[in-house]
Order: sequence, then C-alpha cells, then structure tokens
Amino acid sequence: MKALIGLEDGTVMTARSFTGPGEAVGEIVFNTSMSGYQEVLTDPSYTAQLVTMTYPLIGNYGVNPEDMESRGVHPRAFLVREYQGYPSNYRSTENLAEFLKKYKVLGVEGLDTRMLTRKIRTVGAMKALITTEDMDPESVVRRAREWSGLVGRDMVERVASPVMYRWEENPVEGNTFPQTENGRFNVVAYDFGIKYNQLRLLTSKGCRVLAVPATTSAEEVLALKPDGVFLSNGPGDPAGVQGVVANIQALLGKLPIFGICLGHQMLGLAYGGSTYKLKFGHRGGNQPVKDLLTGKVEITSQNHGFCVDPESLPDSVEVTHINLNDGSLEGMRHKEYPAFSVQYHPEYAPGPHDAEYLFDRFIQLMEQAR
Repeated sequence: MKALIGLEDGTVMTARSFTGPGEAVGEIVFNTSMSGYQEVLTDPSYTAQLVTMTYPLIGNYGVNPEDMESRGVHPRAFLVREYQGYPSNYRSTENLAEFLKKYKVLGVEGLDTRMLTRKIRTVGAMKALITTEDMDPESVVRRAREWSGLVGRDMVERVASPVMYRWEENPVEGNTFPQTENGRFNVVAYDFGIKYNQLRLLTSKGCRVLAVPATTSAEEVLALKPDGVFLSNGPGDPAGVQGVVANIQALLGKLPIFGICLGHQMLGLAYGGSTYKLKFGHRGGNQPVKDLLTGKVEITSQNHGFCVDPESLPDSVEVTHINLNDGSLEGMRHKEYPAFSVQYHPEYAPGPHDAEYLFDRFIQLMEQAR
C-alpha cells in the first residue's frame, strides 16, 4: 500500500505501508542501532516520534514478549528500508507487522532511509506526516508543519504510571516495597516513562524497587523511608514537564539520587541549570562517551533530543562525562550531595554493557549513606 511522507522543509517521499492503512504525525528522528528494534519500539522516550532505522533490514528476528521494555509501543510510526516478514529466530512469537498492528502503529518500508538520515543530520529533527490516506503532497507538507511539535510540551504525563507499583519481575500495583529475600536497599523509582531493564538491573543489584508516579511529592517519597531515589528516562522536553523539579530539589541532600536520560535532565534543572534541544539528537547503541573521572571511553546506548547546558550549571556541580561526537554533556555529579546522573542508558536495552557500573556506584552511595 502506497504511503506519502511529508517533512516540514517541503520534502516529500514515497514508501509502502507493511501494516495496512494509517496516518501518523510527529517528530521524525533516526536510530543507528543494528538490532534491538523491539526495545526501541517499546521505549517510552520515543513518544510522539516517527523512528527511522538506519540499518537496512528490519524484522528478521521477529518479536517476543520477553524483550518488552514497557507495556506498549510508543513511536507513532516506524520507517525501514526493507521489512522482513518471515523471521528466523527460535524466540520469535510473531512478526514485526503483527506486533505493530496490535498497537496501531504505522510501519512503512521502501524509502531511502540513507537519504532521510542525511537530511535529518543536515536540517535537524523535523515535524513530519506519514499517510496512506492523503496523496496530495502539498497537503501532507502543510499538515506536518501544523503539528505543535515537542518543545515546551509535557509528554511524561502520557506515559508515566498513574499509580505506585512494585517491581517483582513484572509491575505489580501496590504502595509498599516488595519483600524479596535478597533485597538490601529500598529504592523509590520516579516513573517518567521508565524502561523495564532499569528496574531489572536495580533488582539484580539487591534493591527492592517501588515505582511512583512522576508528580509524587518529596514528602510522600520521604514517608516511604527509602535508601535512595532513582530518576528514570522519559520522553520530550524536560522544561515542559510539570510538577517534578521542585520535588527533586526537596530531596537533594536527603537521599542518594541517580538519574538517567530525562531523569538526568530533570536533575540538571533542579540544580538550577537549563536545557536545550539538540539538532538531531543522539539515538543508537554506538555513542562514544568519555568518563572524565577515569579517562575511559564507553560505547553507550542513547535516546534523547534534549541536553543539559553545562555552562548553566552552578559551581557545586561537576561534569563527569562528555559525548565524543559533539562534546555535549553526558554526565554530572553534585560536589556536596550524593547525587549523580548520566544522559545515556546504562541499562543497555538495546546496546552495550559498558556503563552497568553506574548502578554499582548508586549502590555504593546508598551504603555510604547508611
């Protein structure tokens, strides 16, 4: 089925839908991972985005329920060069097209993803519309331009859990910490659109994890008497998220804090810093990051379009990691309080394992606080 793709810069491309009729509008971005497309699709940080995979063949190993990183699929559309509808993998339970249809996400193939990626790198992430229903190029471009975009909007409210839940290999609704035998620390995890592997890794390190809604007050968190606070990833513009920064500020100095991705950005705002939108963002499992404290270089998994401005941070905050592609800030820690964060995803879902040590660092902070 023919599909049209219209970008806000006036570009129009043709493609084929492999999921049937549909239409999707959002911010078009690209991901450079060679595998892990199911983890990409189930990452809430992609909310309201149209994701293009640079690797040309997608779908060849199917999907399965064990590789879900959240309850659903979050991009509005998935763009690939060539879709493989006959997966070869003993773990596969269904093909990618069936999976996307289940969650009403448009999938298209047959476009020049290399050209599209180069255009996004040159022009920046853009508003775009993909449709099998409107075949008028001028109309498709106009409607793409009319979309409100991501800047200044609170996208967390669309994906964050509205209730507290325990992590016991799966989310279980409740407002108390799970009583597992190997749990040494009680951790409250702010759910801004959390990925399951972050919860799995915290549990594997000896934590009992209670996830709370994004707007949970500092008083409510302290009343739970946790050993530490975890700030998760999430979608959109951190400056547009409501009711979070003041709560993080109220927790600083009272408990060890570890932030990832959006959680890192929210912590930067709580320090008194500011954020800005990157031209085309960092999305993929091959981003080089230098740890300034050790001199080591990590290959990291990333998915973000906004960044903390290091020049805006107070003297009490130290930059700990930088991106070696563009020099942007990738990690920071407070010099007085037990609080640190990184822009990338150390939970490697998908991606390399180089940064798992950060979870151990969080454990050490909680041990010292005791």
